[in-house]
Amino acid sequence: MLTQLAIRDYAIVEHLELDLTHGMTAITGETGAGKSILLGALGLCLGERADAGSVRHGSERTDLSARFDIQHLPAASEWLGSRELPNDECLLRRVVTASGRSKAWINGQPATISDLKSLGEHLVQIHGQHAHQALMREETHLALLDDYAGLRDIAQQLAETYRDWRSANRRLKQRKEAGSEVEAKRQLLRYQVEELDQLGLAEGELQTLEEEQHSLAHADETLRETQFAADCCASDEGGALSLLNQAYTHLSALPGSDKGTLANTLAMLSDARIQVEEAASELNRLASTTELDPERLAWVEERLADVHRIARKHHVAPEEVCALHAELSREVAELDNSENDIEALGAQVAELRERYRRDAKHLSEGRQQAAVRLGKEVQQQLSFLAMGKARFEVEVTPRDTPAAEGLDQVHFLISANPGQPARPLTKVASGGELSRISLAIQVVAASHSTIPSLVFDEVDVGVSGATAEIVGQLLRKLGENGQVMTVTHLPQVAAQAHQHLHIEKHARRDTTLTHMALLDEQGRVSELARMLGGVKLSDQTLAHAREMLNASQRQPH
Repeated sequence: MLTQLAIRDYAIVEHLELDLTHGMTAITGETGAGKSILLGALGLCLGERADAGSVRHGSERTDLSARFDIQHLPAASEWLGSRELPNDECLLRRVVTASGRSKAWINGQPATISDLKSLGEHLVQIHGQHAHQALMREETHLALLDDYAGLRDIAQQLAETYRDWRSANRRLKQRKEAGSEVEAKRQLLRYQVEELDQLGLAEGELQTLEEEQHSLAHADETLRETQFAADCCASDEGGALSLLNQAYTHLSALPGSDKGTLANTLAMLSDARIQVEEAASELNRLASTTELDPERLAWVEERLADVHRIARKHHVAPEEVCALHAELSREVAELDNSENDIEALGAQVAELRERYRRDAKHLSEGRQQAAVRLGKEVQQQLSFLAMGKARFEVEVTPRDTPAAEGLDQVHFLISANPGQPARPLTKVASGGELSRISLAIQVVAASHSTIPSLVFDEVDVGVSGATAEIVGQLLRKLGENGQVMTVTHLPQVAAQAHQHLHIEKHARRDTTLTHMALLDEQGRVSELARMLGGVKLSDQTLAHAREMLNASQRQPH
């Protein structure tokens, strides 16, 4: 369950900390007040895509965190434990900078955005306000049925088997079609590998050869210049060391040479003599170890020429020759084993095909059984939502060809009026009907969810009056078994909530900020009255709001 949401410098929120509890929480506010900010902040903590626009104007970064109680979420605890993270609680943190860069943490440890998404699937289930639009796409019907029936993991495993089957079949076809081209390619590759074998270039040898060539090519110059420099330092006549000795001898003979400026100067001359003497010694050592080896130089340059020639021939850089050798050798080995590969690939394709058909049949049986249950449960919810005469069915039919989703097609069918045949939902439902059907499906799906925190973002669009009150009752009932947060514009829905969160926008100088707060009873009455009657609240509107709140809280659920 989500217990706390902390927001700093996000959109038009400067700083906010919300403590959330079990039950149904209604989130209301005027249009444009920023109700989406709360869900947006939660979405970022759960791994949704972020950009620089998330950061409040004038701030350096957005800092968001969501804390969850996972005592009754074994899947989340197992996820954390498998990654050696503390699993007694769960704290997700997301930071987005003004440049658009994003960082994430889970329980204080750095994490990837995909980690947030993966863990988030065990923590919160979000039902968006556009879910009814998704119902117009038939491909979503199958996913909804799988989610309802708890078949998602099995469907994902089947999709992996399908991809493996198609990939293996494609490789097998390519091998068979290659035919004589394989032999020609094998001969060419063998010739190229033999040539590279003869070159025998070792890993790192090219750099060593280049360094040695540079050293040998400049050996004569190095010897000449180092010897000249050594003579400049320490020759008996005119060398720097001889001149420094003379200067030191003359100055040290002067009266008072051990005091004042002369003492400092003599010390510097003494240090200089030592430095020059050491430099001369080092130069003489370098000159004595520098060898002229024209034969070695010729061999190194010939070796380098061979490497560059082979590189040009294969259109690669010289430093890529070793990698090319390894790659061509691997290709030759693969081609040499191609006949065995074809036989092995054939067996693999047959095994994957059989596994796919077996698992797809098992999945189809599960879908057929779940389709009947889903149809009945949605039908029951529709009767609560003033569509009692409608008939809802889930049809599972075989596909013409295998697919990653399995061997089934799923269609949601509806008959809005008695006596009419059920037809595809995408062809017959009106906008208002579609909203209620979508809500019924989401309520059924949520009632079967193992995730205790459910978020409904304006899923009550398109309903009003008594139907709206029933929607509120359905959401409250879900909240009694977990945690439900719902963004709504309907007072009938908000009145049913266990707690009520109000969002309000304030203008302060040149800045617009959003304020969020949990309302007490009087605050709830005032907000319900606003939702009922607008800005000017009459005594009658306030009385109506209080009666609505009292009735909803007294009503057994």
